[in-house]
Amino acid sequence: MKSDKVVHGTDGTQGMHRTLIKVLRMMGVWPMYFVMGVFVVPFYVVLHRQAFMAIYHYMRQRQGFGRWKSLRMTYLNHYRFGQVVIDRFAMYAGLEFKLERVNNELFEELSDGDEGFVILSCHVGSYEMAGYTFTATKKPYNALVYGGETQSVMENRRKIFAKRGIRMIPTSEDMSHIYEMNNALAEGEIVSIPADRIFGSPRTVECQLLGAKAKLPLGPFALATQREAKTIAIFVMKEANYRYKVYIRPVQADTQLNRKEHTAALAQAFATELETILKKYPEQWYNYYEFWGDERSDDRL
Repeated sequence: MKSDKVVHGTDGTQGMHRTLIKVLRMMGVWPMYFVMGVFVVPFYVVLHRQAFMAIYHYMRQRQGFGRWKSLRMTYLNHYRFGQVVIDRFAMYAGLEFKLERVNNELFEELSDGDEGFVILSCHVGSYEMAGYTFTATKKPYNALVYGGETQSVMENRRKIFAKRGIRMIPTSEDMSHIYEMNNALAEGEIVSIPADRIFGSPRTVECQLLGAKAKLPLGPFALATQREAKTIAIFVMKEANYRYKVYIRPVQADTQLNRKEHTAALAQAFATELETILKKYPEQWYNYYEFWGDERSDDRL
């Protein structure tokens, strides 16, 4: 399992980011999609062969595609990821996106309640887009975010989140973000946590995902179990230009299990929901390393 430093999609200087925002305000996303797809993605693939091969192996071994389809889907994966990054800056530029919510009544029901609850996200689609459209009006909303982003990204993200009542909790080396999340749940607030990458602690829980064993970070599931908090998964998937679909799914485990068993069962429940999404949107998996371990096997290009 790698840290969130593997690929977070916002490399570049603050000046580059500001220029991109200005261009998007003037021209929209289409020209940037074209440049990215024709020039940037091929260049990236050449320079980052390990990331390319990790997705190729995912397409071949986990999705079961043939060689040519795996190659085509690997390119599409990089293109989709580029679109997601551009869409994020388009939001900073003030462009509007339509988000269709599936099972939104579950989110509203938990928001109306007195107890805090946990939202689990993953590096598929663009979960950050939910933060730009969800508004926390009924209880405080706390989102754990990677603390190593560039200043311009953090500033833009903070401005948009603040308008919607969302407070960012940056990851920290001293692990103080864990105490902040625990306190937020104790106060009956919402806590949003990525559930597919490790933030500091090396502890993991093993799950079945797409026919093989995968390790997820233990922390999000242990926190939900410890606080006996209701848990949901939210996946925000790109459907078309300026349009995303938000899937809100319950993540549940038998409450009669002991704490260790309950944590493991909760992690597997999340992995099962994630697998359903990946079967529907195989090209929107954005973990650019051998997530299931060393899968290089005999596949050769």
